[in-house]
Amino acid sequence: MSAISVRGLRKSYGALEAVRGVDFEVQVGEVFGLLGPNGAGKTTTVEILEGYRKRDAGEVEVLGVDPARAGGAWRDRIGVVLQSSAMYQTLSVTEHLRLFAGYYSKPRPVDEVVELVGLGQKRDELVRRLSGGQRRRLDLGLALVGDPELIFLDEPTTGFDPHARRQAWETLRSLRSLGKTIVLTTHYLDEADRLCDRVAVLREGEIVAAGPPSQLSATLPATEIRYRENGREVVLETDAPTRVLNELTAKALAENRELEGLVVTRPTLEDVYLQLTGGEIDEEVG
Repeated sequence: MSAISVRGLRKSYGALEAVRGVDFEVQVGEVFGLLGPNGAGKTTTVEILEGYRKRDAGEVEVLGVDPARAGGAWRDRIGVVLQSSAMYQTLSVTEHLRLFAGYYSKPRPVDEVVELVGLGQKRDELVRRLSGGQRRRLDLGLALVGDPELIFLDEPTTGFDPHARRQAWETLRSLRSLGKTIVLTTHYLDEADRLCDRVAVLREGEIVAAGPPSQLSATLPATEIRYRENGREVVLETDAPTRVLNELTAKALAENRELEGLVVTRPTLEDVYLQLTGGEIDEEVG
């Protein structure tokens, strides 16, 4: 069952065609990633899905409704984390969440949300005293407090240190386990690789590849195997790494020696992304 269906989506700004006939679907309960460099059209696409921007052409359904004609009942079913958002500097974390909870018909308990986003020790802290990473956690909390079916996350872990990013990933995994549908834009390719069931890579307003990260990675040639033998580095490329490794280790064991400096490198989502986008890895801002 589709949570989002997009067919022939187009959007131009004057002479610039930002989105050029994009097609994709997002299934209920799926984490779907939109990836692409500056100007690829990600933010424009997401804003159309959220109902914040009008499209020029195409068909769009989000939770069975055209966002361009959606009302308050539809907005009650979605949560949004923007790239940046304004907050009331003199309200505390819990006061913010209680305020936003009042906008929804069936909000999640505020205390539960505070713990879910890892702000338990900051629940009474004023926003102006929060770090950048803590504000992003509060952003996520504001998106979750309405207990939405569908959540749009635009760069949700920007400004997080590595530990905070891992905590955010666990939060997103827990949301998926609850059956939530998530649309994620991120310039952290490892984040997309770990979290997304499927991704679509945008370049110049068009989708140039789509599918599960592991499937996209498999489109690149050969796994690389490196090791040292008699002081010389040996580099092998193979589409059958299990068989080759078995042969190498069997030979080394028979000769009672180690495979020195053994490194096995498989193609990653980042490798695919760089190939598809011509090496551009910066995130779109507008």
